[in-house]
Amino acid sequence: MKLPELTRNSRKKIGEAIHEFGLIREGDRLMVGLSGGKDSLVLLVSLKALQQRSPVRFTLEALTLDPTEGACSFESLRDFCTSLGIPHHFVSVPIFRLIEERAEPSPCSFCANLRRGILSSFSRQKGCTTLSLGHHLDDVVETALLNLLFSGRFSSFSPLTWQDRTELRVIRPLVFLEESRISSEAERLCLPVVDLKCPFSRNSMRAWVKAQIAAMSETAPNLRQNLLRALRGENGGSAGWAS
Repeated sequence: MKLPELTRNSRKKIGEAIHEFGLIREGDRLMVGLSGGKDSLVLLVSLKALQQRSPVRFTLEALTLDPTEGACSFESLRDFCTSLGIPHHFVSVPIFRLIEERAEPSPCSFCANLRRGILSSFSRQKGCTTLSLGHHLDDVVETALLNLLFSGRFSSFSPLTWQDRTELRVIRPLVFLEESRISSEAERLCLPVVDLKCPFSRNSMRAWVKAQIAAMSETAPNLRQNLLRALRGENGGSAGWAS
């Protein structure tokens, strides 16, 4: 299978993030959190391409968590990983059922924390040094505004974090890439996106903030890039990446 190729602009932004934050090191063993969404698939493709052309040697594996207890099929991800020569792991976790049973008031936060914990533990068990996640620029901006509006802090998750418990590095190479561009790449490359409909996402605070950003961007089209510059500490400010 011919390796899907991202556009030059997308590769440039991913490379910029990897270089600026030192996301990939010689000998790293990367586990990619492969949810089956467009973000994680674009991440996987970008890392596979980088692995082939970069002088920095690193290995790649992928892990998919099924929150539906078998209600959704993820076989296309296994086949796609096989075509790329990437080992694929699969774990079923009843996340959706747990949210319902707990009547979880913050389903997105609960899901994200649970998924990240399982991904981290599994990665460490497999001897990986790094967990790679598909968060993009829109996620960065939404998190920054959520923190500002509800916690009084202007900060977002860092592109590179260290987990003391698992002794694992967590990297996010797509942080400079807009969600719209990722959608375009996934569609153009015909990536096997899994149609996993989360029953809790529509009423979340993150969904509300996403809608506010979309509305504000009609008047301020550079909103996302301006917030990113503020987080990076440009124009004399201090960086807003959380540790």
